[in-house]
Amino acid sequence: MKDEILARIERELGIPDAAERLGTAIQQADLHSLLLEVFRRRAAERTPAQVLADFGSNRFVRPSTADPRALARFDAAAFAALPAEFEALELSPVCPLGTSSVLGTVHQYKALTSIRSVEVLSDATNVLALECAARRKRAAEPVHLAASHRHLRTSVFSGPLSFAHFRLFVLVSAGRDVRGASFHEVALDAHLRFYAKLLSSFLGSAAAVRVAVTDLAGEEPRERWRKTYSGVELAFDQARQSGRGYYTDVCFKIHARGDTGDWVELGDGGGVDWTRKLLSNAKERLVISGISSERTCAMLAATARA
Repeated sequence: MKDEILARIERELGIPDAAERLGTAIQQADLHSLLLEVFRRRAAERTPAQVLADFGSNRFVRPSTADPRALARFDAAAFAALPAEFEALELSPVCPLGTSSVLGTVHQYKALTSIRSVEVLSDATNVLALECAARRKRAAEPVHLAASHRHLRTSVFSGPLSFAHFRLFVLVSAGRDVRGASFHEVALDAHLRFYAKLLSSFLGSAAAVRVAVTDLAGEEPRERWRKTYSGVELAFDQARQSGRGYYTDVCFKIHARGDTGDWVELGDGGGVDWTRKLLSNAKERLVISGISSERTCAMLAATARA
């Protein structure tokens, strides 16, 4: 469909290779100038009524339905549960063009791209991976970072727990294997202990929480992943297909049982090769994870109503 639309536009403009020329043949600064003027002219034609109509219909600009006080309480609980080795960062709302598609192999159409060679942040773990790579380029010490950030993605999903923009609390850990110890194993354990502590604190110790780990190295999970987490049921999901090719070595999902008895997915994570690519070093290891602030707050609200 995108190809058909582009072909029609090029026919109407009388420029058969317009997309190719704009995408590759024009200098970046010249493209900025051209697009700035295009959107200046479009904005100049708009009326207050049109802006108000867009505010009511555009899913990207509508306020979140989440209670900001609940989100603030969730953030407070998350930062309180954060292990001492993790540094919290407040991220910019935008990141370099291609951050998600180059690192995470996510289609560029899923990010809201600006005309200034940046895109609205769609995955904070990508940005924290850039920060990890920058720090590890200066010093070889392990890096552990955390952030709470509102994300925006253009993908269309349905359901009461799906939103165009949403808040995630994310962790990333970067380092290398040391004296036979797997960095993925150590970092994954730290991440899961954090989520166990957070969910017990925020949802209550009686909340039913399950972590499903997938060992991507083979058909059977290795013993290294068989850990015990307080208040958490640990399971193995070797049949999982989502995330294969995205995660390396290991991945996991976090679920909590909702008021209907169904398991609701709250978080996801695993090993990735992003710092390996960024630093051109096969020894680099990176573990990322995130949990949905909105979904977790919705779980708490449902429990309170029950």
